[in-house]
Amino acid sequence: MLRHRSLLLLLLIASATFVVAQTKEGGKSPGGAKAGGKGARNLPVSVATATVAPGDIEIRISALGAVKALNTVTVRPRVSGQLMKLHFTEGQAVKAGDPLADIDPRPFEVALMQAEGQLARDRAALANAKLDLKRYQDAAEAITRQQLDSAGAQVAQLEGTVKADEGSVGNARLQLEYSKVTAPISGVVGLRQVDVGNVVSAADATGLVVITQLQPVSVVFGVPESDIPALQYAIGQGAQLKAEAFDRDGRMVLAVGDLSALDNQIDASTGTLRLRALFANADRRLFPNQFVNIRLTVENKKGVLLAPTAAVQISDKDRFVFILNPDDTVTRRTVRTGVIDGLSTEIVEGLKAGEVIAADGLDRLQTGTKVVIAGRRKPAGAPAEVPAAK
Repeated sequence: MLRHRSLLLLLLIASATFVVAQTKEGGKSPGGAKAGGKGARNLPVSVATATVAPGDIEIRISALGAVKALNTVTVRPRVSGQLMKLHFTEGQAVKAGDPLADIDPRPFEVALMQAEGQLARDRAALANAKLDLKRYQDAAEAITRQQLDSAGAQVAQLEGTVKADEGSVGNARLQLEYSKVTAPISGVVGLRQVDVGNVVSAADATGLVVITQLQPVSVVFGVPESDIPALQYAIGQGAQLKAEAFDRDGRMVLAVGDLSALDNQIDASTGTLRLRALFANADRRLFPNQFVNIRLTVENKKGVLLAPTAAVQISDKDRFVFILNPDDTVTRRTVRTGVIDGLSTEIVEGLKAGEVIAADGLDRLQTGTKVVIAGRRKPAGAPAEVPAAK
């Protein structure tokens, strides 16, 4: 028993000696958080960098808009009759004047024949009355003045009758022409509203089909009244403002067009002004009543100083960046920014072209922090860097 106790005591002494030796050699201790913390704070932070350089940036206005067709027509027949044939398929693109439907033409053909017959009869009567007037004029000494005047009045009366008959013939021809329904505008036909065999009339509310013009198409959207002066200035300079239509998520460009018109008054309830942009819509990616995100380019500023938007930090008092020094440390510098366009920000004051700034890993930086640029090979024997927080 005594021998076992002596052996255990020797093991404890050896363990304590080993711990003391390790502490002296490696700077570690059983409570090693304090001993190693100071060294960790001196390790460089890995950052990505960017060079401030001149470039172009666009001033844009974003808004939510709705696609509106420039023309939408409900095609209704102008005459009543039985629908005999449809010349279109649903969703088909048609041009103005293309045939759409046929209404039974036989009643209108009969009416035209009657009108033409009446015209022919009255023309013959007029020709005979003119001959009688000519005879009376040649024998003026043998007849009374009353007979001559009556013959002249008869000619004038028949001339009026012939004019009315010509109008009846023209109307009958027009009704016959209306029995063939044609497209009043170019566009895309929708779903048919009536089937072949039904009796249709001009009083039908639904009509035969609806034609919607899709090329070009417009988007109506509203912008805040605070943006109106910039718009008016750009338009006054003769600029053609570009409008881009994005999908609901704002990621995919559906179409690119131009601003075409501004409304003449601000909506007092919303404080916005309605605008209309035109799009060629060659691939028909825009449909009437579709909601899209509009990005309107008001001005293109050229040759301004640009920095990555991610590199510009915002505090309660200012906006700032971290400048990379020659000794691989960083310095906090206040900047004044201008236009922000997605990934780029205009630097109005505080930076010069060619200066290198930190663009990533900024949450662990402060003035004097040692950094290592991501992707740069470290010199031999350099301590491992602390990875940037994500």
